[in-house]
Amino acid sequence: MNKKFVIAVLFLFVTAALFAQEGEADSSSGTWRYPAAAIAVGLSCLGGGIAVGRIGAAAMGAMSENPELSGKALPFVGLAEGICLWGFLVALLILFL
Repeated sequence: MNKKFVIAVLFLFVTAALFAQEGEADSSSGTWRYPAAAIAVGLSCLGGGIAVGRIGAAAMGAMSENPELSGKALPFVGLAEGICLWGFLVALLILFL
């Protein structure tokens, strides 16, 4: 399958679960929260891992040529790791609000 198609389907699944109207109080009213939270954390950590891998490889290449660049590359790795934290916060909001 095409990667863009899979990502689009997952995005539609998550947004449909988030914006669905709550019906009557039955046993299945909160069952969509758990898959939505898992998808939010999973996709954000996957994206953050890819970003950290690419940024880390580029930073190591730059530092091999000029060792003084190590302090300038570190904040970019932290920004990429922040993507995972945002996914975790979204998952908490999905579960507890």
